[in-house]
Amino acid sequence: MFTKLKSYLDSVKERDPAPRSRWEVLLYPGVLALGFHRIAHWLFNAKLFFLARFVNHFSRLLTAIDIHPGAKIGKNFFIDHGFTVIGETAEIGDNVTIYQCVTLGGTNPTNGKGGKRHPTLCDNVIIGSGAQVIGPITVGERGRIGANAVVTDDVPEGATMVGLKARSTLLPAEEWIKEFIPYGTPLGMQCEDEEGNTVDCIEKLESELRAMKAEIAVLKEAHGRSADSVQGTFDLDKKSGTAD
Repeated sequence: MFTKLKSYLDSVKERDPAPRSRWEVLLYPGVLALGFHRIAHWLFNAKLFFLARFVNHFSRLLTAIDIHPGAKIGKNFFIDHGFTVIGETAEIGDNVTIYQCVTLGGTNPTNGKGGKRHPTLCDNVIIGSGAQVIGPITVGERGRIGANAVVTDDVPEGATMVGLKARSTLLPAEEWIKEFIPYGTPLGMQCEDEEGNTVDCIEKLESELRAMKAEIAVLKEAHGRSADSVQGTFDLDKKSGTAD
């Protein structure tokens, strides 16, 4: 038991450089919430639903994290900070990382039956702050959900989803970034230019900005020449009128 706990705490330290010791990690709200969930989930499976809910509500009061007792969670799950909601039929694989203010929400069944209505997260998934993953969808292994994205469709293995409604970045899934990425958002995301060549997003934006500045300068220069021409014509007309 202590070996498993030590391994779990070390896995958290690998993903978060802030703690100085394992004891500090034990105070993390995400770690406490997971511990309470293990108890609540055991009670839920034993059909002691009231006790399971009691543990769930106590955990939420203490940690600001709401994990339904029915949710299935694998090894080394880490919630970095609180205010996260995980629904009843959610399934979470191993080594999954979720940041603050994330919702693994469910659809509203119209037939009166619950069924599978919450997301399934495969191993090594990362979900950024404020993301909403809704419905009985599957986020493939090593999938990344960027901050504030709203995901309602399946996510392929290794894909990075960004935006509202979320769309995949142009980085092909077979080129996954293997290492851990904080907040699920690569800093060096790739884009494509007009010819379909892969370019750096920041470089592309800076190039477009330079082109826009050049166009504005040309327009200003043309406008200035036009204004000078009009002013010159006005001065000539004024002189001609004086002479008459």
